[in-house]
Amino acid sequence: MYNNQFSCYSYYNQSDFSLFNIRYSDTEQKFAGFSGVVTRIEDFYAIQDDASAGCYKLMALENIDMGQVNFVISPGTYFVDHQMIEVGDEITGFYDANAPAILIYPPQYPAIVIAKNSVYRNVTVDYFNNQLVSSDGNLKLNIAPSTKLILTNDQPFNRYPGKRNLIVVYGPTTKSIPAQTSPYKIIVLC
Repeated sequence: MYNNQFSCYSYYNQSDFSLFNIRYSDTEQKFAGFSGVVTRIEDFYAIQDDASAGCYKLMALENIDMGQVNFVISPGTYFVDHQMIEVGDEITGFYDANAPAILIYPPQYPAIVIAKNSVYRNVTVDYFNNQLVSSDGNLKLNIAPSTKLILTNDQPFNRYPGKRNLIVVYGPTTKSIPAQTSPYKIIVLC
């Protein structure tokens, strides 16, 4: 007779903590986003270490149609326009859809990018190919002379942004397929 026992490990132990130190390279990555109202922000203790105390936050979002999601905010999470987020703000959190996730409710993901929602701008995070078309083929970027091209540390990016993971801040789009836009700002995830 076989004993069908499975060993279980704590998801956030120190050896698995590399999940929050995600490295972005020139490879295609699948991003997903969740929009909602921030209902709670609290400290998150990823490791029991005094040096990391207060450096990680747990941000709960509520969406009427899709329920609740928790985002783990790390020091590496990029906040678009470096805006402060408070309870009651409408935001969109982007995460790596291919990364492993713990099976709990509400779902909990390490946030890569957080953007405060606005009626005057759109934000998307995606892999853009050599022709600056998003991985789903729905958005094409046309770089204008006024488009700011920067890194996450606000330093200029002086190369062609194709074949990279990008944060794109843009306004109106055409009604073509794919929709086209001249972004206000492109932030390159290196």
